[in-house]
Amino acid sequence: MTVHAKILIVDDEANTLASLSRAFRLAGHEAVVCDNATRALELARTQPFDLILSDVVMPRRDGLALLEDLKAAGVAAPVVMMSGQAHIEMAVKATRLGALDFLEKPLSTEKLLVTVDNAIKLTHLETENQDLRTRVGKHSLVFTGDTMRRVMAQIERVAASEARICIYGETGTGKELVARTLHEKSNRASGPFVTLNCAAIPAELIESELFGHEKGSFTGAAQRHTGKFEQAHRGTLFLDEIGDMPLAMQAKLLRVLEDGEVERLGASKPITVDVRVVVATHRNLEKLVDSGLFRRDLYHRVVVFPVELPPLRQRTEDLPALVEHFVRQVSAQNGWKPASFTDEAIDALRHYSWPGNIRELRNIVERLLLLAGDLVDADAVQLALPAAHLNSTLTHQSPAADDPSTVNSGGALAARVSNFEREEVLKELDRHNRHITQAAKALGLERSHLYKKCLQLGIDLKSLEERE
Repeated sequence: MTVHAKILIVDDEANTLASLSRAFRLAGHEAVVCDNATRALELARTQPFDLILSDVVMPRRDGLALLEDLKAAGVAAPVVMMSGQAHIEMAVKATRLGALDFLEKPLSTEKLLVTVDNAIKLTHLETENQDLRTRVGKHSLVFTGDTMRRVMAQIERVAASEARICIYGETGTGKELVARTLHEKSNRASGPFVTLNCAAIPAELIESELFGHEKGSFTGAAQRHTGKFEQAHRGTLFLDEIGDMPLAMQAKLLRVLEDGEVERLGASKPITVDVRVVVATHRNLEKLVDSGLFRRDLYHRVVVFPVELPPLRQRTEDLPALVEHFVRQVSAQNGWKPASFTDEAIDALRHYSWPGNIRELRNIVERLLLLAGDLVDADAVQLALPAAHLNSTLTHQSPAADDPSTVNSGGALAARVSNFEREEVLKELDRHNRHITQAAKALGLERSHLYKKCLQLGIDLKSLEERE
């Protein structure tokens, strides 16, 4: 089956450009023609193409030089070379420079179309394989209960549309998995799925990450960088924690959503992109709008259809399936024999509040497989859960919350737990040379949440930032 694509044709002969463009358009492709290498390079740097078909012998700058320029500029589109003066040495050189194929003129239209289709399919296959590799070992959307069934029904309803979705949910609830599911059930499933965590990128770098930059556009820009919008062309761009995006960047994002064009830093012309944007946040965007921290016009652009993702404590009916899933996953990754969880162990997990949600559950399951071996019981679960769980359990079991003796003992225990947490955080920061991002990863937290935890525990943030 023919894959419809956007193709750049480069040749100094007007008749060749006319005949090739007509053949491609009849086959359902979009053809852009160009008669010189300089203009072709400019087009390839400012527009996304699925394939570039170039003649070798051209005046001023030939096709082989163009091929070198395209690779140096970081243009990812595959290149097929063609020539009426072909010889073995020329074909070998083109292949070594990165050409996907080499065709000899005069061209057979049938052979040309087959070559183009195969080249595009190969590129799409490589993209899909890369995407699959990035997903190996990551969580799947696992559920058995009605709570998540209702969420999935919403996803099914909106996936095939082009509506912009905002996924609300606490950290660790699986917002990226829901976004990926939306993508896979959409008409863009064959396109790329690209992610960006707005809270994890420094404010001064987020524009470059989203829109890209040209070589030399700022200090440290040693080469051209393709932004997330370009990477997601004809696919889906997932912007996680959009509530943490700086206001100045919000205005630029709004313009892209309205115009469908991005402009790399240091570039002179905008690039047209076809991207579906899905966003997510753990924050209340309406309150951020009211407080002036989030643009109202952007809010109405990105929150066309909100999806509420429940925390794990509200979907404990899914715990047995999730535990089984993580046991299989962790065991396979480490070459271990899968363990079994007793009913009492599962019940103990149900009584935990899961502040870190599904991400925390996976970490606890891995910890239990390391500690308990083949059979995990309730005692092992109690040992594996965080120390704060003890305080939480005592509080929930207390018959009278206003009993002075209970308050005093609870307060003393809370102080012990707080001191323990402070020691653990400082220990992890020291272990990673005060690097906040690495320490957060080791603790199973988001960078922004580690900042909040440091504030709660009285850890000096300024001294931490200086060592970042």
